[in-house]
Amino acid sequence: MDIIVSMLVAFYVLIFSAYKGIFVGYSLLLALCIFSFISWRRGFLLSDIIKMSINGGKKSFVVLKIFFLIGCITGIWMASGTVPAIIYYGIKYMNPNFFILYAFIISCVVSFLLGTSLGTVSTVGVALILMAKAGNINLNMASGAIIAGAYFGDRCSPMSSSANLVANLTRTNLYTNIRNMFKTSILPFILSIIIYLIFSLQEPLSFTQNNMNTEISNIFKINLITLLPAAVILIFSLFKIDVKLSMLFSIMSASAIAIILQQYSIVEVLRFIILGFQLDSSSHLQNVLKGGGLISMWKPSLVIFISCALSGIFEGTNMLKNIELILLKAKTRYTLFIYTIITSIITAAFGCNQSISTVLTHHLMSKSYEDKNIDKYELAIDLENTGVVLAALIPWNVAALVPTMTMGVSSTGFIPYAFYLYLIPIINALYFKILEIKNK
Repeated sequence: MDIIVSMLVAFYVLIFSAYKGIFVGYSLLLALCIFSFISWRRGFLLSDIIKMSINGGKKSFVVLKIFFLIGCITGIWMASGTVPAIIYYGIKYMNPNFFILYAFIISCVVSFLLGTSLGTVSTVGVALILMAKAGNINLNMASGAIIAGAYFGDRCSPMSSSANLVANLTRTNLYTNIRNMFKTSILPFILSIIIYLIFSLQEPLSFTQNNMNTEISNIFKINLITLLPAAVILIFSLFKIDVKLSMLFSIMSASAIAIILQQYSIVEVLRFIILGFQLDSSSHLQNVLKGGGLISMWKPSLVIFISCALSGIFEGTNMLKNIELILLKAKTRYTLFIYTIITSIITAAFGCNQSISTVLTHHLMSKSYEDKNIDKYELAIDLENTGVVLAALIPWNVAALVPTMTMGVSSTGFIPYAFYLYLIPIINALYFKILEIKNK
């Protein structure tokens, strides 16, 4: 009973903090204290509880390294002109009759390169939504396409913190997981493109000229060289080189371009890497091209560490054993996937964070997969096809709240149009159901 009450209290506090815009890390710290107290009341020594938390938190270290590199790379990519170049060429070659489709595809490409949905939304997402507002496009439709595209890379980029977290939790190879992710998302991706194409024809951009490219070309020197840092990530990933090394080389190349081509000083480049990028106050793009930096990642890093520490307590105390016993009743591959969907939705709603959902869903479902002798790579891909994408469909979850707040759009209006996010679990559930029927 104490666990149920504690979960309800933690759930309320998390929703309240998300609603009021309070940093969710504070609520998670309170939840950590609550469940630590319950563990102590159940007879566990304080030293053991601390040890459980630390052991759980250690699981986040691999992801934290990626997080810090993402912060550095986002800031320096802006300074080098890499992100502006992506926007520039995207706008230059964009047909206004296919704006919604382009918004989805551009967001997919940028999120795959950056590996972060929040970084994608705060860069090209903001630029695209500004174009949509000026061009009389349905903002719910546009934001749905952008957020769906932003989570394309958040799910399967080698730089994605969620992809690295899943690989670390399940002890699987990142690139094998990425290959599986592409296989299981081909049909949802194609269907999404068809749907966004239809909506694009219904909602064409009502103007063909805009000043964004002119402003970008006035501030940055844009040419193919500025795309080199992005090319480094792509080329290194093709050769399956460690993602941390590829990101480091990308940061080095972007720094060189920022100094030589964009004529920033070494001190300025270091400031962009650590504190994030910021344009001069006189620029019209000041509120569009900004952010990133090592410092910008401390909040999401703290959230991931605490969520992993919570998981460590749950695992060490067997606090959620009764829930695990219910989940062990899954008898078929289809039922197991459905249980994973339900669990991920509940944990995403409870935890208000994509990372918490991933960690808790893994903790609750891993024994069920082991009991059915299902390969750990199957568990990894199921986590990617459920919690990672479904978290972004819950309005008060950070995965949805931050992107909608960043773009200044409705927190719920985008949901019907984020097709890619719910087509992935639906299509894969249908696939397992068809296999189940065939095997009978």
